[in-house]
Amino acid sequence: MPPGIFIILSLALCVKLFKISRKLSAVLLFVTLIFYLLCTSLVAERLMGWLEEMHTPPAQVETSGADVIVLLGGGAISQVPDVDGVGALCASPANRLLTAVRLQKMLNVPILVSGGQVYSDSGPEAEISARVLKSLGVPEDKILTETKSINTSQNARYTAAILREKNFTKPLLVTSAFHMNRAMLNFNLQRFKPIAYPTDFTVTHNPTFHYTKLRPQAEALLLNVTVMQELLRTCVTEILGI
Repeated sequence: MPPGIFIILSLALCVKLFKISRKLSAVLLFVTLIFYLLCTSLVAERLMGWLEEMHTPPAQVETSGADVIVLLGGGAISQVPDVDGVGALCASPANRLLTAVRLQKMLNVPILVSGGQVYSDSGPEAEISARVLKSLGVPEDKILTETKSINTSQNARYTAAILREKNFTKPLLVTSAFHMNRAMLNFNLQRFKPIAYPTDFTVTHNPTFHYTKLRPQAEALLLNVTVMQELLRTCVTEILGI
Protein backbone atom coordinates (compact mmCIF):
# COMPACT_ATOMS: atom_id res chain seq x y z
CA MET A 1 0.00 0.00 0.00
CA PRO A 2 1.13 3.61 -0.53
CA PRO A 3 3.59 5.04 0.21
CA GLY A 4 5.52 1.76 0.41
CA ILE A 5 4.58 0.69 -3.13
CA PHE A 6 6.13 3.87 -4.55
CA ILE A 7 9.37 3.23 -2.68
CA ILE A 8 9.53 -0.31 -4.07
CA LEU A 9 8.85 0.94 -7.60
CA SER A 10 11.53 3.63 -7.22
CA LEU A 11 14.07 1.04 -6.08
CA ALA A 12 13.20 -1.17 -9.05
CA LEU A 13 13.69 1.83 -11.33
CA CYS A 14 17.09 2.47 -9.72
CA VAL A 15 18.17 -1.05 -10.69
CA LYS A 16 17.00 -0.52 -14.28
CA LEU A 17 18.71 2.87 -14.54
CA PHE A 18 21.98 1.51 -13.14
CA LYS A 19 22.73 -0.14 -16.49
CA ILE A 20 22.02 3.10 -18.36
CA SER A 21 23.41 5.79 -16.06
CA ARG A 22 24.98 5.11 -12.69
CA LYS A 23 24.86 8.80 -11.82
CA LEU A 24 21.14 9.08 -12.53
CA SER A 25 20.53 5.86 -10.63
CA ALA A 26 22.44 7.21 -7.62
CA VAL A 27 20.42 10.44 -7.63
CA LEU A 28 17.15 8.53 -7.75
CA LEU A 29 18.35 6.21 -4.97
CA PHE A 30 19.19 9.23 -2.79
CA VAL A 31 15.76 10.80 -3.42
CA THR A 32 14.07 7.48 -2.67
CA LEU A 33 15.99 7.18 0.60
CA ILE A 34 14.92 10.68 1.69
CA PHE A 35 11.33 9.92 0.75
CA TYR A 36 11.45 6.65 2.69
CA LEU A 37 12.81 8.37 5.82
CA LEU A 38 10.08 11.01 5.64
CA CYS A 39 7.52 8.19 5.54
CA THR A 40 8.71 6.62 8.80
CA SER A 41 7.40 7.33 12.28
CA LEU A 42 10.99 7.22 13.50
CA VAL A 43 11.73 10.50 11.69
CA ALA A 44 8.25 12.02 11.98
CA GLU A 45 8.12 11.74 15.77
CA ARG A 46 11.45 13.48 16.19
CA LEU A 47 10.81 16.32 13.74
CA MET A 48 7.29 16.99 15.01
CA GLY A 49 8.46 16.67 18.61
CA TRP A 50 11.19 19.25 17.97
CA LEU A 51 8.61 21.66 16.52
CA GLU A 52 6.08 21.11 19.30
CA GLU A 53 8.67 21.63 22.04
CA MET A 54 9.56 25.16 20.92
CA HIS A 55 7.01 26.55 23.39
CA THR A 56 5.72 25.12 26.65
CA PRO A 57 2.73 26.13 28.81
CA PRO A 58 3.45 28.23 31.91
CA ALA A 59 3.98 26.14 35.02
CA GLN A 60 1.52 28.26 37.03
CA VAL A 61 -1.05 29.61 34.60
CA GLU A 62 -3.18 30.91 37.50
CA THR A 63 -0.48 33.46 38.36
CA SER A 64 0.41 34.36 34.77
CA GLY A 65 -1.63 37.55 34.85
CA ALA A 66 -3.48 36.71 31.63
CA ASP A 67 -6.52 38.93 31.10
CA VAL A 68 -7.94 37.18 28.00
CA ILE A 69 -7.66 33.82 26.25
CA VAL A 70 -7.07 34.04 22.50
CA LEU A 71 -8.23 30.88 20.74
CA LEU A 72 -7.03 30.42 17.16
CA GLY A 73 -9.13 28.51 14.64
CA GLY A 74 -7.98 25.65 12.48
CA GLY A 75 -10.89 24.58 10.32
CA ALA A 76 -14.63 23.99 10.45
CA ILE A 77 -17.15 21.96 8.46
CA SER A 78 -20.45 23.46 7.37
CA GLN A 79 -23.81 21.78 6.92
CA VAL A 80 -23.13 18.82 9.22
CA PRO A 81 -25.25 17.96 12.28
CA ASP A 82 -23.94 18.85 15.71
CA VAL A 83 -25.38 18.44 19.21
CA ASP A 84 -26.89 21.92 19.38
CA GLY A 85 -26.90 23.17 15.81
CA VAL A 86 -25.39 22.79 12.36
CA GLY A 87 -21.69 22.99 11.60
CA ALA A 88 -18.79 21.46 13.50
CA LEU A 89 -15.14 22.13 14.25
CA CYS A 90 -12.40 19.96 12.80
CA ALA A 91 -10.32 17.82 15.14
CA SER A 92 -7.46 20.24 15.90
CA PRO A 93 -9.57 23.33 16.64
CA ALA A 94 -11.90 21.17 18.74
CA ASN A 95 -8.92 20.14 20.87
CA ARG A 96 -7.85 23.79 21.13
CA LEU A 97 -11.36 24.80 22.20
CA LEU A 98 -11.47 22.16 24.93
CA THR A 99 -8.23 23.53 26.38
CA ALA A 100 -9.56 27.09 26.19
CA VAL A 101 -12.72 26.13 28.10
CA ARG A 102 -10.72 24.53 30.90
CA LEU A 103 -8.47 27.59 31.11
CA GLN A 104 -11.47 29.94 31.15
CA LYS A 105 -12.99 28.09 34.09
CA MET A 106 -9.63 28.34 35.87
CA LEU A 107 -8.94 32.02 35.15
CA ASN A 108 -12.48 33.44 34.71
CA VAL A 109 -11.37 35.68 31.85
CA PRO A 110 -12.97 36.18 28.40
CA ILE A 111 -12.22 33.95 25.41
CA LEU A 112 -11.58 35.71 22.11
CA VAL A 113 -12.13 33.25 19.24
CA SER A 114 -10.38 34.10 15.98
CA GLY A 115 -11.37 32.48 12.69
CA GLY A 116 -13.55 33.23 9.70
CA GLN A 117 -14.95 31.19 6.84
CA VAL A 118 -11.95 30.20 4.73
CA TYR A 119 -13.80 28.59 1.81
CA SER A 120 -17.34 28.99 0.49
CA ASP A 121 -18.18 25.45 1.61
CA SER A 122 -16.41 25.53 5.00
CA GLY A 123 -17.95 26.59 8.28
CA PRO A 124 -17.84 30.06 9.88
CA GLU A 125 -15.39 28.99 12.55
CA ALA A 126 -15.66 31.70 15.20
CA GLU A 127 -19.46 31.48 15.12
CA ILE A 128 -19.42 27.69 15.48
CA SER A 129 -16.83 27.95 18.26
CA ALA A 130 -18.94 30.51 20.12
CA ARG A 131 -21.95 28.21 19.94
CA VAL A 132 -19.94 25.27 21.30
CA LEU A 133 -18.44 27.41 24.06
CA LYS A 134 -21.92 28.41 25.23
CA SER A 135 -23.07 24.79 25.22
CA LEU A 136 -20.05 23.91 27.40
CA GLY A 137 -21.07 26.48 29.99
CA VAL A 138 -18.96 29.52 29.10
CA PRO A 139 -21.03 32.66 29.82
CA GLU A 140 -22.03 34.60 26.72
CA ASP A 141 -20.52 37.81 28.12
CA LYS A 142 -17.17 35.99 28.33
CA ILE A 143 -17.09 35.17 24.60
CA LEU A 144 -15.70 37.50 21.94
CA THR A 145 -15.39 36.65 18.25
CA GLU A 146 -13.20 37.74 15.37
CA THR A 147 -14.86 36.47 12.19
CA LYS A 148 -12.83 37.90 9.29
CA SER A 149 -9.46 36.12 9.40
CA ILE A 150 -8.63 33.25 7.07
CA ASN A 151 -4.97 32.64 8.00
CA THR A 152 -2.58 33.04 10.93
CA SER A 153 -1.34 36.46 9.85
CA GLN A 154 -4.90 37.78 9.77
CA ASN A 155 -5.67 35.99 13.06
CA ALA A 156 -2.98 38.09 14.69
CA ARG A 157 -3.78 41.36 12.90
CA TYR A 158 -7.54 41.38 13.47
CA THR A 159 -7.26 39.98 16.98
CA ALA A 160 -4.68 42.60 17.93
CA ALA A 161 -7.14 45.32 16.92
CA ILE A 162 -9.81 43.86 19.21
CA LEU A 163 -7.34 43.45 22.07
CA ARG A 164 -6.40 47.13 21.83
CA GLU A 165 -10.05 48.18 21.56
CA LYS A 166 -10.96 46.20 24.69
CA ASN A 167 -7.78 47.24 26.56
CA PHE A 168 -6.47 43.70 26.96
CA THR A 169 -2.72 43.66 27.46
CA LYS A 170 -1.74 40.11 28.40
CA PRO A 171 -3.39 37.49 26.15
CA LEU A 172 -2.99 33.78 26.74
CA LEU A 173 -2.59 32.29 23.27
CA VAL A 174 -4.08 28.83 22.68
CA THR A 175 -3.34 26.88 19.52
CA SER A 176 -1.92 23.55 18.41
CA ALA A 177 1.64 22.92 19.57
CA PHE A 178 2.99 22.56 16.02
CA HIS A 179 1.40 25.91 15.10
CA MET A 180 2.47 27.86 18.18
CA ASN A 181 5.86 29.12 17.00
CA ARG A 182 4.42 30.73 13.86
CA ALA A 183 1.44 32.09 15.77
CA MET A 184 3.70 33.73 18.35
CA LEU A 185 5.80 35.27 15.58
CA ASN A 186 2.72 36.80 13.96
CA PHE A 187 1.49 38.26 17.25
CA ASN A 188 4.96 39.67 17.95
CA LEU A 189 4.76 41.44 14.59
CA GLN A 190 1.57 43.07 15.91
CA ARG A 191 3.54 44.23 18.99
CA PHE A 192 1.92 41.75 21.33
CA LYS A 193 3.82 39.24 23.43
CA PRO A 194 1.20 36.69 24.41
CA ILE A 195 1.71 33.87 26.87
CA ALA A 196 2.00 30.66 24.86
CA TYR A 197 -0.28 27.80 25.83
CA PRO A 198 0.28 25.04 23.24
CA THR A 199 -2.17 22.14 23.09
CA ASP A 200 -3.33 19.47 20.63
CA PHE A 201 0.02 17.66 20.75
CA THR A 202 0.46 14.96 18.11
CA VAL A 203 3.53 13.03 19.31
CA THR A 204 5.18 12.04 22.56
CA HIS A 205 8.24 14.07 23.47
CA ASN A 206 10.12 11.01 24.69
CA PRO A 207 9.87 8.62 21.72
CA THR A 208 11.35 5.14 21.99
CA PHE A 209 12.58 2.95 19.17
CA HIS A 210 10.52 0.09 17.80
CA TYR A 211 11.17 -1.70 14.53
CA THR A 212 7.61 -0.99 13.31
CA LYS A 213 8.51 2.70 13.21
CA LEU A 214 10.75 1.90 10.24
CA ARG A 215 7.87 0.89 7.99
CA PRO A 216 6.62 3.57 5.58
CA GLN A 217 3.27 5.07 6.55
CA ALA A 218 1.11 7.79 5.04
CA GLU A 219 0.41 9.17 8.53
CA ALA A 220 4.13 9.69 9.16
CA LEU A 221 4.54 11.43 5.81
CA LEU A 222 1.64 13.74 6.67
CA LEU A 223 3.32 14.71 9.96
CA ASN A 224 6.54 15.53 8.15
CA VAL A 225 4.67 17.53 5.52
CA THR A 226 3.06 19.54 8.34
CA VAL A 227 6.50 20.26 9.83
CA MET A 228 7.90 21.37 6.47
CA GLN A 229 4.87 23.57 5.78
CA GLU A 230 5.21 25.25 9.17
CA LEU A 231 8.92 25.89 8.63
CA LEU A 232 8.30 27.33 5.16
CA ARG A 233 5.45 29.55 6.36
CA THR A 234 7.56 30.73 9.30
CA CYS A 235 10.38 31.71 6.92
CA VAL A 236 7.89 33.65 4.74
CA THR A 237 6.57 35.45 7.83
CA GLU A 238 10.08 36.33 9.03
CA ILE A 239 11.18 37.59 5.61
CA LEU A 240 8.02 39.29 4.35
CA GLY A 241 6.22 39.96 7.63
CA ILE A 242 3.01 38.22 6.42
